[in-house]
Amino acid sequence: MYIINCFFIYSVLGFFLEGTYNLFLLNEFKSGILYGPWTPIYGIGAIIVIEIYKIISTKINKNKTVKNIIFFICTILILTLIEWLGGILIENLFHKTLWNYQNYKFNIGKYITLEISLTWTILSFILIYLIKPIIDKIEKKIPKKLTLLLIIFMLIDIFVTVFTK
Repeated sequence: MYIINCFFIYSVLGFFLEGTYNLFLLNEFKSGILYGPWTPIYGIGAIIVIEIYKIISTKINKNKTVKNIIFFICTILILTLIEWLGGILIENLFHKTLWNYQNYKFNIGKYITLEISLTWTILSFILIYLIKPIIDKIEKKIPKKLTLLLIIFMLIDIFVTVFTK
């Protein structure tokens, strides 16, 4: 249940992080394409970041600096790929462009840019070293029934989104 609970926690945190960012930037609170208070890509991204860190921490016998450099390289590459694929998927499924980085100096097309890739990587370090230890304590207290209820609500949300947008 750990991964599923973390998926929901980080999806909700991502929803509020992006919504707040857009509130200041665009004067409107919005995040993702679903109706509920979650943006699944943040949950997926957080789980991937946690797993990358776990693999690097346990499989690589180097000092912490080397491990952090490897973690930096892995997260910047993988999260950039996820953002690019997410943009293409949303455009093809929903005929919408939720973000466009063509006005950024170091963009590669409209879905990725070095500035945002570096932001995701810095947030990955914040996630691992500051946020995850707190979330791990909260996650243990989530009842299984609540997790199952959230799964049902999200599946309904995805179904409604796919067939109404």
